[in-house]
Amino acid sequence: MAQTQLTSSLRMAVAALHKALRRKTSHISSYSMTELETISLINRNKSILASELAVRTRITTQSMSQILKKLETQGLIERKESANDKRKMHISITPAGEKLVKQNRYERDLHLQKRIEKLLTDKEVALLEKVVPVLNKLAAADD
Repeated sequence: MAQTQLTSSLRMAVAALHKALRRKTSHISSYSMTELETISLINRNKSILASELAVRTRITTQSMSQILKKLETQGLIERKESANDKRKMHISITPAGEKLVKQNRYERDLHLQKRIEKLLTDKEVALLEKVVPVLNKLAAADD
């Protein structure tokens, strides 16, 4: 397979799998991809600035402010004033936000597990186990 065909095929396969997993999450459908990414980033970082979230999600600070307002209104995140700089607000996840993230992961993992068990042979599962570290390497690369 030519390099350009490989990259295109990989991109399309990863995108299709991502969409399939997203469709299988029941209560998450009311959130945009950026909102879910934001919740996930807050969960992984424990305390993060809104400006950093905007940079990481590649949206404007104004758009991030709207997302944070929605998430805060729904009780998924909380804002705390910085002790060092009163203009900065640290964003952290609430127990309800943690529950949402865990439920989302559980539903996606369960759906993927069922697909693997139903569709893949033992050889394909073994191959997939070898490919996961390579995919993680690609995902972690910082251009």
